[in-house]
Amino acid sequence: MRRATITGWGRCVPPAVLTNSDLATVMDTSDDWISTRTGIKERRISHTETSDMAAVAGRHALAAAGLEPEQIDLLIVATCTPDRLIPSAASYVQTKLGATAAACLDVNAACSGFVYGLAIANGMIATGGFNRILLIGAERLSMLLDAEERSTAVLFGDGAGAVVIEPAQGDDGVLAVTLGTDGALADKLTVAGFGTERTVGGDEELFKLVMDGQEIFRHAVTRMGESATKVADEAGLELEELDLLIPHQANTRIIDATARRLKMPYEKVFLNIASYGNTSAASIPIALSEAIELGRVRPGANLVMVAFGGGLTWGAVALRFADRVTPLAMSTAALPPTDKTGLELFAEVQEERRRRRGAPPAKSGRG
Repeated sequence: MRRATITGWGRCVPPAVLTNSDLATVMDTSDDWISTRTGIKERRISHTETSDMAAVAGRHALAAAGLEPEQIDLLIVATCTPDRLIPSAASYVQTKLGATAAACLDVNAACSGFVYGLAIANGMIATGGFNRILLIGAERLSMLLDAEERSTAVLFGDGAGAVVIEPAQGDDGVLAVTLGTDGALADKLTVAGFGTERTVGGDEELFKLVMDGQEIFRHAVTRMGESATKVADEAGLELEELDLLIPHQANTRIIDATARRLKMPYEKVFLNIASYGNTSAASIPIALSEAIELGRVRPGANLVMVAFGGGLTWGAVALRFADRVTPLAMSTAALPPTDKTGLELFAEVQEERRRRRGAPPAKSGRG
């Protein structure tokens, strides 16, 4: 049976930065409060749609793999913040990339979306139905953040990451996969009313993300530890043989607890949450792209990527990286420039929330 391997990688992070100190000017928080509880110092806020970020990340991954868009036969976009519910975000990305030969689909497993997408891609490669798959994790979560919900508003950011997946030529590739869901806990992290449960009119409140932080933390630590251990075992790897753990970048406390559970030395755990916050399905592919670029992934490295998210979903993939860790080509793809700061973009969403609620506009300072 064929095994899927990663041959290209790339990312797209919006230029507008929103720091903890910026947030402290519009809500009751501080840099110290956020950073000590989450490990986050700043995040990116997008001025474009999710599909735009996905397309840029996809172009970088395609260049790294030495492929043209029309050579892709399956395009998967993992997201819980698509441009629209219909059609799929992948349909828009296909057009923006020119991937005209690709079948397209979205995967919504929230923060676990990239791991779920990688499992799907691996199965598609294994059955022989597809040969070149572009998998993208992309999110624009800033549109769902409410400054009045401090526990969630400080956590999330926007971005996209992508990988090209092809049949392995050697002993590299996906070694083991595990996925899971506990739908009884679905409301612990949710965006109510975003589908058929109600029709949203022009005067109703904007959608917002709500989360039970304590329950999410408790289940995340348990499930991420279990998943990572399971895939390492199924891959025939001792935990000591793992070269790098790339966890979903949700919270440093969750990552710390997962690393301790796995008895993983911290130098073998990749972290970039301080710069980007929680980018949901984009988190792991952004981290993987950075890890490769920084030399943290060597040829033939044994990796475990593990995630936990809304659903509640979780999953992990054990993967032996290919011999090539340098891109075959580079892309100059980038988002269009913006003259707005991250704070200005965030404030625009909050002003719309106030208008929908019938509240007066914010004057200055916290609002």
